Amino acid sequence: MKRKLPIIAALLTCFALILVACSKSSSTDNGVLSTEQIKKNIGSKLITTREDAQKSLTKKYQEKVKDASYTMDNPYIKLNPYKTSPLTALVILKTDQAAKITYTVEGKSDDTSVTNTVNGGYSKTHQVPVVGLYANYNNTVTMTATYKDGATSTQTINIKTGSLPKYIKSAKITVSKNDKTKMDIGNNKLTIINRTTKEPFAIDADGEVRWYSTNYSQHTIEQISNGHMLILTKKKVDTSVYNDLIETDVLGRIYKEYSFSSGTKSNDSGNSKDETTVIHHDLIELPNHDLLATVNDGSKYKEDVMAQISHKTGKVVKVIDLKKILPSSMYREYKAGSDNKIDWFHQNAVDYDKSDNSIMISGRNQDMIIKLDYKTNKIIWIYSGKAKATWPKKYRDKILTPTQGTTITGGQHGLYLLKHDGDSEDIILYDNNINVTNGDKKTSGKYSQAVEYHINTKKMTIDQTWSYGKSLGKANFTSIIGYAERETNGNTLVDFGFKNGGQESNIIEVDADGNQVFNVTVKNASSKAYAYRAYRIPFYSSKYVFDVNK
Repeated sequence: MKRKLPIIAALLTCFALILVACSKSSSTDNGVLSTEQIKKNIGSKLITTREDAQKSLTKKYQEKVKDASYTMDNPYIKLNPYKTSPLTALVILKTDQAAKITYTVEGKSDDTSVTNTVNGGYSKTHQVPVVGLYANYNNTVTMTATYKDGATSTQTINIKTGSLPKYIKSAKITVSKNDKTKMDIGNNKLTIINRTTKEPFAIDADGEVRWYSTNYSQHTIEQISNGHMLILTKKKVDTSVYNDLIETDVLGRIYKEYSFSSGTKSNDSGNSKDETTVIHHDLIELPNHDLLATVNDGSKYKEDVMAQISHKTGKVVKVIDLKKILPSSMYREYKAGSDNKIDWFHQNAVDYDKSDNSIMISGRNQDMIIKLDYKTNKIIWIYSGKAKATWPKKYRDKILTPTQGTTITGGQHGLYLLKHDGDSEDIILYDNNINVTNGDKKTSGKYSQAVEYHINTKKMTIDQTWSYGKSLGKANFTSIIGYAERETNGNTLVDFGFKNGGQESNIIEVDADGNQVFNVTVKNASSKAYAYRAYRIPFYSSKYVFDVNK
């Protein structure tokens, strides 16, 4: 019997060690997963399915580029060259002398023509990505070659397009105001309607659709530094899982494709019949070209984790789990939804600040915005209606104090940085003004607004410096979604995306004094096809170069 005691003691010790190890590596601590488990659950990787499917098209265009018979008088014209962007065309031609090509798609009214100069310098061979065509219309496109000596030659071509698909065609677009002299439209800017689901599209100042993608998107469509777009889409339009993130251009050519685990997914509604996704609300490109995405981690919690995804390998290289940063009481005490998932934070925005290597994030269900040091994940500041005294002591010196008259955000969306100079930070967001947990109960539900704040990180104060939307009252209140974007001329584009309970989206551009210069309403033609965000961007970017040989 005595001989057995050391053996029993050793076994008990081993068992205890196993229990400790299991408690550290598993999700027994309130369901919080380890970083390695989250990476495994996301399962991101680069694939080439769509690129491979386009290879024959690219090869065909490569042969056309070699063909010397295509000239200004006789160019090669291919409408919808990659079969997913029907209001674009690829024009290939040669000139006897090196030249730059500029084209103009003639508008139907004043200030609606779209003009672009092909990037890449002077050349004798030209690949022209034409964007901004009208649907179901015989478009007039003027091509101008400008030579090094300043001489020019011009040729006019016509490009006939087909009709719009049903989910765009049946969405009634009504423009009630468009002061084009004061709008930020320039020579080639359109307004992208980034829908919560279905096809994304872009409109001109008249509300005419001038671009769309047949790839359904959900929430995420972002223009990145090379002029390409990141679109969260799915393999087939009739499936329910948005599981593909593509890097594409305005013509629909695919340059990169990320795939994610089909087992790790969730949705906003909590209804198992609704569309699901791993990446949900937002996505940005970091300075090293990696991607930072808001993701679901596969645990019983949702929409409270971010993942940095390598643009080289497609793998997750960094995980930020807000459950490990904010007080545990926030997620422990939050009730699960009908899908048994706990949506305690509901992150709907992330923005990177290169001046101090930090990120700003928005958490709708805590009525809270936060800034984190991106290297250490430590909190820099927090703004919330949650009283400072109710925070655990270690957080209190991070809480911003509002100046008199500064509104508390409620269910806010679209937070991003305008300017950072030393201790001074200017930010803008769309304040839904709905009291979810810590919002303003007195004003909740009475209006929604775009808000600009000034933050003094030395004094740890926040001051509201501009807003628009309160005067519109309850008519433009939106309980969910919305966006505010500051334009290059100082105007602000505001997306009241869920107006009238989601029956319509109202996008308004105002000047610095709050005067409307553009007002468009989109009546949603199908379920969840409202405007999640609206962006005013150049078509196409000055960084974008199309080359079938690259």
